[in-house]
Amino acid sequence: MSDPAQERLAAQFAFLREIERLKSVTRATPIHDASRSENSAEHSWTLALYALVLADQAGPGVDAWRAVRMLLIHDLVEIDVGDVPIHSGGGAAHGSQAVQAAERIFGLLPSDLRDDLHALWVEFEAAETPTAVFAKSLDRVQPVLLNLQSGGGSWIEYDVSWEQLETRVGTKIARGLPGVWTWVQARIRPWFAQRGR
Repeated sequence: MSDPAQERLAAQFAFLREIERLKSVTRATPIHDASRSENSAEHSWTLALYALVLADQAGPGVDAWRAVRMLLIHDLVEIDVGDVPIHSGGGAAHGSQAVQAAERIFGLLPSDLRDDLHALWVEFEAAETPTAVFAKSLDRVQPVLLNLQSGGGSWIEYDVSWEQLETRVGTKIARGLPGVWTWVQARIRPWFAQRGR
């Protein structure tokens, strides 16, 4: 006879074993000292802390704890599809593959957890609720700050101009964190100006 409690634990640990693989997904952005690339697990953990620390910058209707949960799981699909750097131009193909990856990965969980975490991922991807907009803004600002801290990082690799950064990233940061984008712009514009970019 099967034991539902044991089956639930087995499913939970199957998911937890699987998500360990996120530590092996390399991102384009280097870590702070440019000694190596950041991995997606580090990125997700850092963003959860960003949500806690910058919760006072959130607009009306933002649930900072929900944003923390969203950010912890938002890149789990990269276990299957890898990281697609925003400046690489490869994001279009990522969409349908990411949906399949989300169904597979969250499908490892018991149905209640599967539905809850999958719904969080879908909400983040849609970026329509105040909480998802806040979370997406954080997801865009962290790599910007890492690139600045590491001396240019993926901006150099992808030959990014100020206009490209503002269009691809700045508008998304400003949508959920206008005060943060104003603060960040003042620190990154000189880097681009110095390079005539």
